[in-house]
Amino acid sequence: MASIQPHRVRAGRGTELVLLVPALGLGIAGYVLAGLGMTGEVPQHVIAYAVGTTVLALAVHVVLRLRAPYADPVILPVVVALNGIGLAMIYRISIAYAERGRTSDFADKQLAWAAISVGLAIAVLLVLRDHRTLRRYMYTAMVAGLALVLLPLTPIGTEINGARIWVSLGPAGMQPAEFAKIAFAVFFAGYLVTHRDTLALAGKKVLGLQLPRARDLGPIIIVWAVSLVVLVLQRDLGTSLLFFGLFVAMLYVATERTSWIVIGLLLFVGGAAAAASTFGHVAARFDVWLHALDPEIYDRDPGGSGQLVRGLFGMANGGLFGTGWGQGRPDIVPYAESDFIIASMGEELGLTGLLAILVLYTILFQRGMRTAIGVRDGFGKLMAGGLSFVVALQLFIVVGGVTRLIPLTGLTTPFLAYGGSSLVANWVIVALLLRISDEARRPAPAMTPVLTPDSGVPVSTATEVAGRGDGPADDRGDRRGSDDETSLIEGLDGPPPGTPQAGTPRAGTPRLGVPRTSTPRGGTPQAPAPATATGPVRRSARPAEGPDDQHTQWIGGDGR
Repeated sequence: MASIQPHRVRAGRGTELVLLVPALGLGIAGYVLAGLGMTGEVPQHVIAYAVGTTVLALAVHVVLRLRAPYADPVILPVVVALNGIGLAMIYRISIAYAERGRTSDFADKQLAWAAISVGLAIAVLLVLRDHRTLRRYMYTAMVAGLALVLLPLTPIGTEINGARIWVSLGPAGMQPAEFAKIAFAVFFAGYLVTHRDTLALAGKKVLGLQLPRARDLGPIIIVWAVSLVVLVLQRDLGTSLLFFGLFVAMLYVATERTSWIVIGLLLFVGGAAAAASTFGHVAARFDVWLHALDPEIYDRDPGGSGQLVRGLFGMANGGLFGTGWGQGRPDIVPYAESDFIIASMGEELGLTGLLAILVLYTILFQRGMRTAIGVRDGFGKLMAGGLSFVVALQLFIVVGGVTRLIPLTGLTTPFLAYGGSSLVANWVIVALLLRISDEARRPAPAMTPVLTPDSGVPVSTATEVAGRGDGPADDRGDRRGSDDETSLIEGLDGPPPGTPQAGTPRAGTPRLGVPRTSTPRGGTPQAPAPATATGPVRRSARPAEGPDDQHTQWIGGDGR
């Protein structure tokens, strides 16, 4: 008979707590160094700042221990480090603004926005117990996303630096595109899970590339048209590229067809070129990019290249190791605390410090994609992959614009730059990734062999065992035994129609150890293999709970 041995899976909250120490230390050290570099003294409120940021980070950590114990232990420390470094740089620029008699309350406002953002992230973790609930509202998310994108075109929209991507709400402003990217990620994930098989069908083959069928081009054409409307009417390449790139990336993940990426690139480049040749304001944005050092374009007001050129010279001044905190002049670049905070970092931290920051973003992206691969349901795979990609794409758009790799945009650097709407939206993305990663890393349910009363041969059956669940009771049992647990691509639609649900024996499933009949190509059916002594095993509806608050996964004697 089968031998049973336990296999423990650690939650990782202890690792997260240890990583939070250096993450918080980076932000606090930067805050102190910025004060010393600018005034020669340690900031007066450094203790309050350190306590405040520590309390915010520990609050999220405690909520994760209680409500998402298996969430990824690296995501939160990385985000805390990025947020802390950004707060320190904003504080340093605020001191420089105060010395020049300009508005200097950016640091206080950003700290307040950080508290609001963390509070909202905690609310998401507490309220959203199962990420798949969002799939029910995918069309609501689509309507909300479109409304947010078009909101700046209404009378409450305002234009800053030639881009109309802001709305004024009394004394405060908001960038609706930051929240629209979350809504679109939810809608795209739900839509692509539903229509993946149709979009994956092959059409003609051109130059070795398998193109999709012409009738299936409708969704990408619609999203392309919306992105062009954003480019032309809002005069911002970044927002347009962000939404279209998000859809194309998620479409590729869902269908695994490279042709969608090629079609997407051709559509966007062609549309942007046509818009630049047709609309003067779009052409002006491209002129700033291509001819930034031209004196006529440099002195153009408004819409000149002075901001871009000053940022480039600032980063050149930083060199390899930077001028040091408080030793540069990033404040002479317009919007150094928001749009050009990457240039500010490059000047005072140098290329080395800037690369270290980019490494943190790379780790965040890697953990998000790891979550997408690990989660068992197709909707969660696409949403985690989409949210991770949209953060990485936004970073590329900002860094590419500041370094003149692509035209300059009005987007802000996630977690680093000054801006309430950006910080709130990106912390919500972090909360969603943590919720999905908790599901992805949660131990597999217990497995136990059961003997049939007539023959004594073990068969697969579901056995209910005591355990912990964080979702509805009628939901967690089914999803653990499904076959959509293979890869990021396979099983996005869930089990095929007519597939027996959890608890029903299914012949022909090697994972369950049930004998199956196979027919070789051109041959005759083979007899089913006899059952082994170890016997098959079957996953139960819920995970077992072991000692020390650890779940236990039972493995059969054959090691499977």
